[in-house]
Order: sequence, then structure tokens, then C-alpha cells
Amino acid sequence: MIGSGESAWDMFVHILHILPLALLFALPVAALGGLALYLLRHRSLATTMTTLVLTPIAAMLVGILGVSGFMFTEALTTELLVCLLVALVAVPAAMVLGRVIARRSVWEREARERERAAEKSRRELVAWISHDLRSPLAGIQAMAEALADGVVSERAEVADYAQRISGETTRLSGMVGDLFELSRITAGALELSMSAVPLRDVVSDAVAAQAPVADRKRVRVLENASAWPVVSGSDPELARIVRNLVSNAIRHTPPDGTVAVQLGIDGDQALLAVDDGCGGIPDDEISRVFDVAFRGTQARTPDRSGTTSGGGLGLAIAKGLVEAHRGRIGVQNHGPGCRFEVRLPLAAS
Repeated sequence: MIGSGESAWDMFVHILHILPLALLFALPVAALGGLALYLLRHRSLATTMTTLVLTPIAAMLVGILGVSGFMFTEALTTELLVCLLVALVAVPAAMVLGRVIARRSVWEREARERERAAEKSRRELVAWISHDLRSPLAGIQAMAEALADGVVSERAEVADYAQRISGETTRLSGMVGDLFELSRITAGALELSMSAVPLRDVVSDAVAAQAPVADRKRVRVLENASAWPVVSGSDPELARIVRNLVSNAIRHTPPDGTVAVQLGIDGDQALLAVDDGCGGIPDDEISRVFDVAFRGTQARTPDRSGTTSGGGLGLAIAKGLVEAHRGRIGVQNHGPGCRFEVRLPLAAS
């Protein structure tokens, strides 16, 4: 026992005598704690933090008992009680701190993954849109030079070139419009003028607008309504959602195929389903259907039938507009193709 009146040298001599015994008893406990940490390395952070706190406390307790020769004096009892109280405070604190750190680590990891996904999406968008912009621009330039140089002089050929230039210009305009719309959605600058909108009218207008494209491709577009839902939304944006889905369905349905647009009510939500005959979407691609500029593994050559409208932004825009209306959109393989389902909140009656 170190007395209070001892000199520093005497205290140092006592420490030299105590140190081997303390290390003899404490080191094995610390080694066991290290082994426990290794075995628990795949468990939760709270478990690891608790083990990390208990190890030095247990090592200290065993060291004190070893140095005292396991003679339970009043001083030893007091020391053990203090260690117990420290453990009662430190262990719950370690568990709470571990959970907080674990939640923060998960949030930071998810944030990094979202940032990497967004950066990858931006790179793909720039690469793919630049490709799609260059193709019609190159065609317009070549046809304009042919007209200017007099290579094409026959009236019918000139009219054909003019029609092609007009078509490519329209496609470019559509792509620029899609990019502008997508930028508004992603920047949170989209402002909706909410009102009660009969969804049947929106669907009828969108289907009528796509009828010429469907006729050129010999695709039938059928409408069916089991109910007449009225939703709370913005008419132009709702029309854009339906138009994009119907246009996408027509584009991926082979000639003489059928696109079915169905309306109904499911609980407190309006249900819009668009079925196509695309043959289905591969399992490894179906989760990316709504990604910006994603158009699957099919060839990216523009469809001269007039059904291609942009750089693969239509479904991404539809998803953003649906979510802006506090709704949900999803896709699944169904029958000879796939089904896109949109659920929107019903207007308050």
C-alpha cells in the first residue's frame, strides 16, 4: 500500500513492484478483449463500442484484484465499487454513441452512393445526349450543303430534303425541350398550378395526340376506364406524363401490336396503367428504366418512323412529374410486354 507521506522515489519504487503484477493480470484480459473485437468485427457498431469500453474496465478490475492479492479490504471494495459505477455509466453511453455513429455512417455511405450515382447519370447524360444531338445536326448540315451546292436540284428531291430537315429540326427541338423540362424538375424549380383534373379527359387528349404516330406504325391504342377518377394536379404536367408513357409504349410496340391504356381507382388513389407489346424488359435493366438517358441495350439508331422523340428522357421526366404530384410510378413485365403504372392522389371531394 502506498502511503500518503511517501516521497516520490518511494512511490516510484512501489510502482515498479506493482507494475509486473498489474501487467500479468491485465494484459490477458486486454488480449481477450482484442480477440472479442476481432470476432465481433462484422457485428453492429454498438456491439463493438460496448466491447471496446468493457475491455479496459475489465482489465483494470482484474489488475486491481491481482495487485491486492484478492484481499477484500475497505479500499479495494471502494475501488471495485467505483469501477462498477463507471461501467454502469460508460456501457450505456457507448451503446447510444455506437448507434448514433452507425446511423451517421449509414447516412454518409448512402449519400456517397447517391452522389456517385448522380455523377454517373450526369456523365451518361452528357455522352448520350451529345451523341443524339450530333446525329441530326450532321444530317441537317449534309442536306443543307447538298441543297446549297446544287447537288440536289430536282423539285421532288428538294422537297424531300426539306421535309427531312424539318423532321430533324423537330426532333432536336423536342430533345432541347426535354432537357429544359428535366432541368426544372431536378433543380426543384417546377411550379404546379394544382386543381381538380378529370384524368379521363387528360388520357383522351394524349391518346388523340399520339394517334397519327400510332397509325403510321400500325399500332392500335385502346382505352378502357373502370372508373372516372378526378385527381389533384396540374393539367399540362399530367398531360405530359400520359403523353410520354403512351409515346414510349407506341415506340416499343411492334407493328400490328396493341397499346392499352386503363384507368381506375385503387383505394384513395387514381390508377393509370399503360400496357405495351415490347416483349418485356430484361431483369438487369428494369430497375434503370426511369434513369436519365437510359434506353436499354437496343440499337440507338433513330427510328425514321417518327416515333423517337428524344434522348431517353421521357420516362425520367414522367417519373419526376409524378413524384411532384406526390404520386408513384412503377414498371413490371406483363403479358406480351410491360406495364407502367401511375398512382396519383384523388382530389378531395
